[in-house]
Amino acid sequence: MEPKLIKAFEIRARVGAPTFIGQDGKSGRRQLIAITGGEIVGFALPFDGVVLPDGVDSQVVRPNGRAELSARYGVRLHDGRSFYIQNDGIRTVPAEYVETVLSGGIAPAEVYYCVTRPQFEVYDESLEILNERVFICNATRYPDSISLEYYMVVVE
Repeated sequence: MEPKLIKAFEIRARVGAPTFIGQDGKSGRRQLIAITGGEIVGFALPFDGVVLPDGVDSQVVRPNGRAELSARYGVRLHDGRSFYIQNDGIRTVPAEYVETVLSGGIAPAEVYYCVTRPQFEVYDESLEILNERVFICNATRYPDSISLEYYMVVVE
């Protein structure tokens, strides 16, 4: 049996400008990014709805340019069901963009490697598949948004 990835759903979240917390040569740059809303569209899973405001992406960009991410936000589907996402992962950039991200800038979307491991908190039994399967997320960063493609690992 071979594992494969199936695109389960996609989120396009709107984000604010990074709030700079602090930076040094040892730890890197700490920043918080507000998640202000967005949309969720279902593919293999029938999820259509909105990303709730007031989420946050807490990041530390290490001196080598690798960002360690921990985002937390809520989703409300059009039928009223909701769930919470904790999305932890990493984002890297090629060496020529390290100074850009360390100074708070955003590199071109196509140069990022950004993969996360989401965990879900569900409030309706019909959403239990989120806790019964393994998911990974591929993210693409834009100046005022982020595209998150959630893939479900299936074994056939």
